[in-house]
Amino acid sequence: MYAASSSVSAPPRPLRPHPAARGPVRSAEVPAQGGPYLAPARPAAAPLGAGRARRPTANGPLSGRLDLSGPQGAQLRTAIASVHRICPEFHPVQVLRRSGRTVLLVGTTGRSTAVAKCLLDHSPLWSERIRHEIAAYRSFVRHRPPVRAPRLIAADPDDCTLVIERMPGRVAALQRHPVEPPPRADVRAAVGAVYRLNQWRPPNDTFGKPLDYPRRISRFHELGLLTDRDMGDLQKLLHGIAQAYASNPQAMWQFCHGDALLSNILLSPAGPVLVDWEQAGWYLPGYDLATLWAVLGDAPVARRDISQLAQQAGPAARDAFLVNLMLVLTCEIRRCETAVQRTLRDSGPTGPAHPGAVPSGEEQRLLLRRLHDDCQMARRAVRAAVGTR
Repeated sequence: MYAASSSVSAPPRPLRPHPAARGPVRSAEVPAQGGPYLAPARPAAAPLGAGRARRPTANGPLSGRLDLSGPQGAQLRTAIASVHRICPEFHPVQVLRRSGRTVLLVGTTGRSTAVAKCLLDHSPLWSERIRHEIAAYRSFVRHRPPVRAPRLIAADPDDCTLVIERMPGRVAALQRHPVEPPPRADVRAAVGAVYRLNQWRPPNDTFGKPLDYPRRISRFHELGLLTDRDMGDLQKLLHGIAQAYASNPQAMWQFCHGDALLSNILLSPAGPVLVDWEQAGWYLPGYDLATLWAVLGDAPVARRDISQLAQQAGPAARDAFLVNLMLVLTCEIRRCETAVQRTLRDSGPTGPAHPGAVPSGEEQRLLLRRLHDDCQMARRAVRAAVGTR
């Protein structure tokens, strides 16, 4: 939900080296055993932006102070008023991130630093998402997950306003699809935290099932993103998974973050911190691992470790991972195609004009090509899994 690299309670000051702050984050090692599925024999596509410095996305951290002038200032004033209704001691200091749907404000509550998330687009879909996130943070008060998560300070589901503590740490990746492979220690820490979360089993009635698998498959088929054979193969795997867990249907579901991107994981010496719990709930096993696999296109070793980790629980877990992977990759392809079409419609420069700009049209097309290659690899693995039944 947030990421910043400098202090927000005072103007940035020159940084002094601190050996503890730059050391690798320890986490559980990824097991080395696994099956043959999705072991990449070659990179799917050329690295995006190889040799260039990593740059933040358009929704990355902003460095300016609060500007309450103009139409955007009016939105900020409304958001601050919503925060003050539930947390009067919140003193806003900086806009951390802003999009067309939400705004994140960093401020202080007494002696601690907090982050306020306010919804700007009150459409039913986004209102339901932030209410789901508020419900997740409230449940964490009673049932603490095995990974670090921000502490809830105040929330108003009706007004779609959330205030949580600001956790220290640096974001594992500034982009959804990093243009350069993240350090292996960072990837191991992120995968280890996600794996520990997936082993957690909160009370069944605390969270729902955000993803309707048959409906999502049918929807992608209607849009032409899945072929007739893809749809049939995925339905066969779903049927086989249900049969494998027929004696214990609840064991078929795994608690997942639901949006386990590296940009939603903060790394600190005390351990990884997961933020943005809008889509947390029960999924088929391996959904979070499939998300990490999909965005680590330039890290084949990490992908191999993730696929092996997803398969170690047996054929049913492997099939669930493959179903999740096909759906995640198809969703990423749809997202990327929309971004490419938007870029083609715009008559702007061919490349990013400043460090915070979105990737260029050429980078988006390269990413789209890589995602199609990944989807073909996953499709072959799905067909091989169906053939073993």
